[in-house]
Amino acid sequence: MYTGKLVFTQLMDHLPWDTFHRYVKRYNGNHKVKSFFCAEQYRCMAFAQLTCRESLRDIETCLRAQVKRLYHMGITSGISRSTLAVANQNRNWHIYADFAQHLIRKARLLYRDDDNGLDIPDTVYALDSSTIDLCLNLFPWARFRRTKSAVKLHTLLDLRGYIPAFIHISDGKLHDVNLLDQLVPEPGAFYVMDRAYLDFTRLYRLHQSLCFFVLRTKKNTRYRRTDYRKVDRSTGLVCDHTIKLTGTKSIKDFPQPLRVVKYRDKERNKTLTFITNNFSLPSITICELYRNRWHVELFFKWIKQHLRIKSFYGLSENAVKSQIWIAVSVYVLVAIIKKRLALEQSFHTILQTLSLTLFEKIPLNQLLTTELDFSPDLMYRNQLELFD
Repeated sequence: MYTGKLVFTQLMDHLPWDTFHRYVKRYNGNHKVKSFFCAEQYRCMAFAQLTCRESLRDIETCLRAQVKRLYHMGITSGISRSTLAVANQNRNWHIYADFAQHLIRKARLLYRDDDNGLDIPDTVYALDSSTIDLCLNLFPWARFRRTKSAVKLHTLLDLRGYIPAFIHISDGKLHDVNLLDQLVPEPGAFYVMDRAYLDFTRLYRLHQSLCFFVLRTKKNTRYRRTDYRKVDRSTGLVCDHTIKLTGTKSIKDFPQPLRVVKYRDKERNKTLTFITNNFSLPSITICELYRNRWHVELFFKWIKQHLRIKSFYGLSENAVKSQIWIAVSVYVLVAIIKKRLALEQSFHTILQTLSLTLFEKIPLNQLLTTELDFSPDLMYRNQLELFD
């Protein structure tokens, strides 16, 4: 029988704790703290994310029920909801933001050779945001509209491994297009976005940085055709044109030629118009690039369903951002473990397995790679025989 570490401890061993303590020191996270340090707060909040605890009282009850195992989990202080509330209120959220970004860099190195599902050797990013609605009376600092509050999770998703390369948390009033000002362009990379990011001044900045973009046009986008390419209409393609912007402002913002590809979606009975600055890829690949933008929507759906980022354990801005960044780090940790242990299971299967076995003492690779055998011989080996 295996008598080693708890599954939770094995998970935490995959984290670079030296780096974590460096960030804690950078932001004075443990200043004047005599017990329940930042590392213990992180472990408790990571436990809450892995097991989908609903409140601080829920976290307190579950951990106190396993009080004899807390030391082996790396938690040496007493657990109480008031201690957790104070920590979430006061410990600088930048500690967990920087730590999550460090994990993201490690995960992207592990997945850099993965196939992105497209015949494109370059990096492909999907950019989008998701709004998390909040109560205006409880979260007045995140005012969104007259009657409600909200925070926005802006995410740049790398389609290799579906790892978020960049995340920014803002209040609900920040328009999506403003995020383009914060991106550090990667030459040669493709940025796939929806029409909310159609701003020719910012797109020209990407163009000058030798980046490529693919996004849908708006109805009021004015241009004239200067050249065309033949397309195979049996694939759903309508046209492939080289265009020049003709709007009074847009022609100044983006003076270079652009490419417009139209595609007819028969299922939705809708014609989609894409605009890009790439002239070398086949027309159908441009459409396929935009179709893969849906992965960032699936990313938002996944973390909202399987991690605690729709309801919060604290009401302050610091508590909300700390919780979101810890949730992101847990997602990336699962991705790192999946790659390091060469697991074939989906993120969902791994997370569900971990949520039920954190207090077990089973080797992590054995827990996540062993398949149950339900063969008839095993199912009925203890069945008594009625007849000889």
